[in-house]
Amino acid sequence: MRLRTYKSQGLVLRQYTLGEADRILSILTPNMGKVRVVAKSVRRPQSKLRGHLDLTNIVEFSASYGRNLDIVTEAQVRDDHPHIRSDLSLLSQAVYVCELADSFAEERSPSRDLYQLATVTLDLLPDSEDVWLVSRWFESRLLEVAGFKPQLESCVECGSELQPDDHMLDLAAGGVLCPQCRAYSIGARVHITESAMRVLRHLQRSRRFRDVGSPNIGRKIKNQVEGVHTRYIRAILERSLKSEEFIRRVAESEPYYDSGGGAASSSSV
Repeated sequence: MRLRTYKSQGLVLRQYTLGEADRILSILTPNMGKVRVVAKSVRRPQSKLRGHLDLTNIVEFSASYGRNLDIVTEAQVRDDHPHIRSDLSLLSQAVYVCELADSFAEERSPSRDLYQLATVTLDLLPDSEDVWLVSRWFESRLLEVAGFKPQLESCVECGSELQPDDHMLDLAAGGVLCPQCRAYSIGARVHITESAMRVLRHLQRSRRFRDVGSPNIGRKIKNQVEGVHTRYIRAILERSLKSEEFIRRVAESEPYYDSGGGAASSSSV
């Protein structure tokens, strides 16, 4: 006999307004995968659920099974990441992490690895000296956990070892092409410089963030690496992420600091 209710811990990945006071939520759980639930009256000031089910929160919640969507009956926040919420730049990255996890997570398909990766990344963001590096490491690990790890060590078509050089990533094939196979490829491709390739491979090999270390990566190479990940993820999802625009607007509104400690405007990057 199927139980009518269940309890779980979860990370709130996404939320949509429903009617005058309700919300539909995507919550990533370690044991059930992603679940979509309705939080009734959560937008009303007197709601007992109000404040517990906000985006990026880790919560303990109870829900009852519904015909289409389950209904949250109780919720208690366990971690609302206050250091992230007090910094707009960190918040934009946290929203991106949650949207990306939501995009790759499958409903009712347990993925403890994905849950741990997302929650660990949110913990890393406020403590890291390089938030950019945290986000790129998350992307690299997410692609592996979700089964979309790009082939960067050898040619995705013939398997030959790739020599140090600039290369092309075939978006449809999911990997880099050697010069010979590149000549016969007709799909969409992304250029990867030798320097950017070294960074991408290092991120792939770093299963834990502490394994990444503190590499000195220039702004130009950072832009290239981020561009490769962005293009590849868009090709997989067949769409852009809404949080990309949020990150861009926040970055344009604030100065960034170069490795020498001097301030520079975002337009000078």
